Amino acid sequence: MEREAMAYDVVIVGAGPAGLSAAIRLKQLNAELSVMVLEKGSEVGAHILSGALFETRALDELLPDWQSMAAPVSTLVSDDQVYLYRSETAAVRLPSFAVPAPMHNSGNYVISLGLLCRWLAEQAEALGVEIFPGFAAAELLYNDDASVKGVATGDLGRDRQGQPKDGFQPGLELHARYTLFAEGARGQLGKELIARYDLASGKTAQHYGIGIKELWQIDPARHQPGLVAHGAGWPLGEHGATGGSFLYHLDDNQVAVGLIADLNYANPYLSPFEEFQRFKSQVGIRKYLEGGKRLCYGARAITKGGLNSLPKQSFPGGLLIGCDAGTLNFAKIKGIHTAMKSGMLAAETVNAALQAGDQGGKDLVAYDDAFKASWLYTELHQARNFGPALHRFGTFLGGAFNWLQQNLFAGRMFFTLKDSTNDHQQLQPAARYQPIQYARPDGVLTFDRLSSVFISNTAHEEDQPVHLQLLDSARAISVNFKEYASPEQRYCPAGVYEIVEEAAGPRLQINASNCVHCKTCDIKDPTQNIRWVAPEGGGGPNYPNM
Repeated sequence: MEREAMAYDVVIVGAGPAGLSAAIRLKQLNAELSVMVLEKGSEVGAHILSGALFETRALDELLPDWQSMAAPVSTLVSDDQVYLYRSETAAVRLPSFAVPAPMHNSGNYVISLGLLCRWLAEQAEALGVEIFPGFAAAELLYNDDASVKGVATGDLGRDRQGQPKDGFQPGLELHARYTLFAEGARGQLGKELIARYDLASGKTAQHYGIGIKELWQIDPARHQPGLVAHGAGWPLGEHGATGGSFLYHLDDNQVAVGLIADLNYANPYLSPFEEFQRFKSQVGIRKYLEGGKRLCYGARAITKGGLNSLPKQSFPGGLLIGCDAGTLNFAKIKGIHTAMKSGMLAAETVNAALQAGDQGGKDLVAYDDAFKASWLYTELHQARNFGPALHRFGTFLGGAFNWLQQNLFAGRMFFTLKDSTNDHQQLQPAARYQPIQYARPDGVLTFDRLSSVFISNTAHEEDQPVHLQLLDSARAISVNFKEYASPEQRYCPAGVYEIVEEAAGPRLQINASNCVHCKTCDIKDPTQNIRWVAPEGGGGPNYPNM
């Protein structure tokens, strides 16, 4: 059965803030353009997860009247706190003057990014953008001259062995003059494009964190709308890892609580999921959560290498935008406004080319000029040393360095720190460490993986090809199990990977239906033996408002 094909002026892969902002801007510039957005989640927002603190700068430019348009952006930051956690019972609150300037949040909003994306999708559709949720872009299509022709969606209705079942439907080819890739962190197709066109040449290694988040309904007496608390130190510091935490008070007596673990950690016994459960026991955090109810859980990788790791974003036939490229401002711990701006710049670049008679397939190098002339580049350039300083000097000395560079020099240092080691290369053999004994969850404040995955509303068609592919199945035991004590059991926040002891020896079992699409395994596996590919469209988590 042959695949059908549809043609558009512009196809956008991913209905996140970057992709939707690009779609809206394209239609604002030229209502006659045919623009289609492809989204692998069952609906817009289903796979969206962020803290989220929101700086409205890009939204102010994109839709200046957003406040009168019922945008879900209403909870202003009312109290901005930063802590150094020393233990479960000890913490030091930093005075405002001691906090690096980009981390101040006056004028920002606490939001649900999922709700914002749903609202942006409504604005895009009102302008004539076509949005196809439930269809995963699974394959890149190329023209004869090696430029990107578009993408193909994955087949629907193949069994676990890849054979067609009753009701099989082949994927759909979507051809475009230009294709924009906005898949989010560690995008499957973005990863392929970076390798094919050598877009990361001359750049430092990309770096990632894993963000784990829960949404809670809490006692109204403990709720403070707009309260924002960031932290660092305990519990990750106990095991030589770095990262940060957050607690955000939204409206309706809800709070978002989360932990971001940098994926450059060395100890293979460390479990970011378990560290997050420990974090909730910190007295300054549990005082808000006690007596409350956990509503939702999720996890997602974060692209945080910044300007030093940003690949060339243009290639023949398309552009990488948002977190697919890595535009997050790590100094601010914010990536929504930067993703939106990158999408807007991409739209302006594509529209200018098409208006000039471009028929597509070109390398739009003009994007780089537009990027460097924008406030987005200025932000990322000023933040370029923030992450490398923490990696090189640790939480405390790195934090002091960042205070100096941001508060005294506004990021305008005459030198650039670099971190060229990939995150997966940082993991050390298990023989150098003692196993970490994590406490059993109490089911009240702390929980296990499976109950967490359950409230993420994760679902996949069971009888389909496994979307977590081992490039060499033997290596999972001969190297990962024997040398690294199978760290995939611990860095996965969803219980996907499990070592099963059998008479013939240990076997790695992949429970693919648990996958929340965080991409951590694709990033952290020490032998780069795991390849994440898109499952059938619509599969994965179904976050209501994360």
